[in-house]
Amino acid sequence: MNLFEYTYNLVRQIPPGRVSSYGAVAKALGDIVASRAVGRMMNQNPDADTMPCYKIVHSDGRVGGFGLGVEDKIRRLSEDGIIVEDGKVVDFEKVLFTGFKTSYPLKKLRSEQISLSKKIVLEDEFEEVKTVAGFDVAYPKNEFEPASGACVVMDHKTGEVLEEKTVFVKTSFPYISTYLAYREFPVIKKLFDSLSSEPTVLMFDGNGVFHPYGFGLASHAGVLLDKPSIGVAKNLLYGEIDDAIVKINNEKRGYVFYSSDKIRKPVFVSPGHKISFETTLEVVRRLSLYKVPEPIRKAHLLAKKTLLSL
Repeated sequence: MNLFEYTYNLVRQIPPGRVSSYGAVAKALGDIVASRAVGRMMNQNPDADTMPCYKIVHSDGRVGGFGLGVEDKIRRLSEDGIIVEDGKVVDFEKVLFTGFKTSYPLKKLRSEQISLSKKIVLEDEFEEVKTVAGFDVAYPKNEFEPASGACVVMDHKTGEVLEEKTVFVKTSFPYISTYLAYREFPVIKKLFDSLSSEPTVLMFDGNGVFHPYGFGLASHAGVLLDKPSIGVAKNLLYGEIDDAIVKINNEKRGYVFYSSDKIRKPVFVSPGHKISFETTLEVVRRLSLYKVPEPIRKAHLLAKKTLLSL
């Protein structure tokens, strides 16, 4: 689905003389965690005259930002009968609109994640790792322009690059924490389908089972493509660290990994699907020269280079 258009259509429901908040729109999408994404979508709104993003303010009544400037936002609110004093909407609770007609799409996607997560296998379903494909996606500043996806396939033993592929795909889903696969999988699928041969293992810039619902990008892509997969995340967004193990609710989900003593910040490695914890770490260790394993690092560089070529 196109979550940009769905969100914009929610905002179009706000009646004259009323406003809503980033959080209220996020709740209408089905998850309060989408509040920041709502803010970015409002900022990137291509037409403030047909989609009244100026009606979206902070949950405490503060006016907030606006792509055309705060003064223009206040002017538009004033023309709609909304009074602003000292940067806040007057009688905010009286003019706040939350009665959106919605199907709560993010709730449906969360249910889908939970259902698909039951298909995860954390055992090696291959005889040996011959090749590893790294995937990454580079995004333009303007969300309405195509993103650049790249895949680099490497020999697991020698580290030789065997194949490189790039694609351009217009994204229809903003970045929302814990929903990354819905943003990136269409790009990944197009890249995967373009490969001349199937790699043994797929490696992603994101999490595998190290995810609040046990179904990060690597697990999601692994299950849908029915391939062994590994997640390598650069940041710790949730969970806790116990020595070199990363856990959620005291359950092992992956590893803290430094490629060498010279690396100051680690990555967080977790199996995605059809691969064991031990083999996941072994594959990452073999293909790491810098902070990020080579298949992902090279895919990242290729994706950025391709995006800049537009």
